[in-house]
Amino acid sequence: MALPTKIGPHALVRASGGPRYAVALAVDALGTGMLRPFLLLYGVTVLRLSAPVTGIAMTAGVVAALACTPAVGHWLDRGARSTVVAASMLVRVLGVGLLLITPAGNTGVFAAAALFLGIGHQAWPAAHAAVVATVARGRERDAALAGGRALRNAALGVGALVATACLAGGTTALRVLAGVTGLAYAAAAALAWSVRLRAHPAASVAGDGGRGPAPRMRALLAANVIYVFCLNLFEVAIPLVLVTRLHASPVWSAAIFVVNTALVVTLQVPVTVLLSPFSRRIVLALGGVVLAASYLGFLMATSLGPGWGPPAVAAVSVVCTLGEVIYAGSATALVTALAPQPVLGRALARFQVSTGFGLAVSPAVITALASRGSSVLWDGLAAATLLSAAAVAAETDQGAPPGVAAPSAVTRTGRAVR
Repeated sequence: MALPTKIGPHALVRASGGPRYAVALAVDALGTGMLRPFLLLYGVTVLRLSAPVTGIAMTAGVVAALACTPAVGHWLDRGARSTVVAASMLVRVLGVGLLLITPAGNTGVFAAAALFLGIGHQAWPAAHAAVVATVARGRERDAALAGGRALRNAALGVGALVATACLAGGTTALRVLAGVTGLAYAAAAALAWSVRLRAHPAASVAGDGGRGPAPRMRALLAANVIYVFCLNLFEVAIPLVLVTRLHASPVWSAAIFVVNTALVVTLQVPVTVLLSPFSRRIVLALGGVVLAASYLGFLMATSLGPGWGPPAVAAVSVVCTLGEVIYAGSATALVTALAPQPVLGRALARFQVSTGFGLAVSPAVITALASRGSSVLWDGLAAATLLSAAAVAAETDQGAPPGVAAPSAVTRTGRAVR
């Protein structure tokens, strides 16, 4: 059943986990926005590590964190919900604490800090999606997931602006910024834990050991690795093309990034609700088509040269943002709709691993393709994304047997509800 064309803010907050949980998400995202984009700068300027060493330590932290994600899925499948979200925030408090005590030139402690920060960043999406899937159903759940993403993007943007303003203070300001970020994570963890949301998954079919059958998601997971390249375009591909191919001012890249963030914040919920009458799988495939069309648009814009090229890239970036919004509003929603409650956590964890892997490899792939020319970059991305969209559309949904995907019982502050 389709969601009505409008959903009130109170209903959206309730479907997202409640007011305290929404505040926790905002505080957490604010802290992430203050530190995450400047972690490399912290390692180079405050700890006096070389840029390559800092980058390797950060990458190793992300890869190791991805290896920990399946454990998060198993924890969620035992019924934990708000506790896992709070843990994803607390582990980042530990990471920030290590940053603050890392001696100058010490790569090992910095790598440990990057590991704990990475674990928190990778655990959060699956944990948050599990919370929303537990308190909301159907298209209201999709809108709540979209609302959470919009809120997170807005807070990330504000956090990045605050951090940018603090950069003039040098290394002392960066240390203070890290400390404030740790406090923000701790406050967010306390708020998330106070919700005390726990699920009791309904009994699955006899003989499966209570685990439930895993949904078929191979094509979706493989396609997601390609889809997530769109999330790094505005930080990697577009600035690279604007500066190296079109010789444009870095102001263009910054302006396009700001517009992208603003559009995601304002359009994520309305577009998700607008497309709710259609199958989530078809909407996800549509998102791939829109992204592929934007990639071809970037190729045409680049061919215009330094004069008209930058404004044309800016115009095409709006289409790319729309594709990103469609993808983000349907991908996680499709996973939560496919996965039976007993294996929801593991399904979300697998999806997060594919997302994290795509985000980890996309900068290297994008820069390698760009070094071979604009046509190789944009044609390659368009072809891969179209193939991914076709794979998503072609894969058939195999629903769980009756009773397996039944809503789980939910315990919140001592009350059991269904």
